[in-house]
Amino acid sequence: MHHSEGTFTGQDGLALYYQRWLPDGDAQAVLGIVPGLGSHSGLFSNLVNYLVPRGYAIYSVDLRGHGRSPGQRGYINAWSEFRADFGSFWQLVTSQHPTLPGFVLGHSLGAVIVLDYALRQPDTLAGVIAMAPAIGPVGVSPIRLAIGQLLSQVVPRFTLNTGIPQNAGSQDAAVVAAYQHDPLRHTKGTARLVTEFLQTVRYLRSHIGNLQIPMLILHGSADPVALPASSQLLFEQLPIADKEYREYPNAYHDLHNDIYAEQVAADISNWLDRHVRGELTLCKLRD
Repeated sequence: MHHSEGTFTGQDGLALYYQRWLPDGDAQAVLGIVPGLGSHSGLFSNLVNYLVPRGYAIYSVDLRGHGRSPGQRGYINAWSEFRADFGSFWQLVTSQHPTLPGFVLGHSLGAVIVLDYALRQPDTLAGVIAMAPAIGPVGVSPIRLAIGQLLSQVVPRFTLNTGIPQNAGSQDAAVVAAYQHDPLRHTKGTARLVTEFLQTVRYLRSHIGNLQIPMLILHGSADPVALPASSQLLFEQLPIADKEYREYPNAYHDLHNDIYAEQVAADISNWLDRHVRGELTLCKLRD
């Protein structure tokens, strides 16, 4: 496995950080990973260590205001910044592997970014993996969300703690301890992010019927951050035949770092393998 890191230019000239992991031999496809709120590209080692030896090149990005990328923690001026940043990231990825099918995985907030992009640029993606997509009720208190919306136009950079506990992501004590001591993680959200996020979610929910791209949806049944009912609804409303839904009993929000981490990696690998071979998926599964 070969690891490297670098930066690319996002909207407004911001130098955004990314990492990549390449297999020793030829890659059969490339997977881009977009982390969620407060997360970063270094927290997906379970997926990297499983998929790269199986022939997948992996790229992961730190969103603006996250990880090693610059910007106020948890702040955007407008959702279009996330959209443009991902577009630049994906252009970088595909330019490095122009002959390979390109898949993208978004986790939580990252899944919202990916789904929004897929609605607008579906021809650039071979398939989408939505892990715990935050497209319904979330584990941030209604009071915090209301404060964010109220202050967005007056004090858009006003920062709130999301109030989501560290152990909402995983039941693995070692993972939770690592989260607590990770200087690159944060639990910040801003007033403007709240309104931009909620507006984008409303747009997604009203345009699900336009999503025409192979999709794998993964969710934990005990996710306290993004309720699994929203993923079930996403699956039911998708107008395509090539879709798959997997729900993991008693699993939390960060499926890639929770009790089913190895099974999740295997399920992702199997789905990718089938789509690289051009096989159609039509099923709804609960593990």
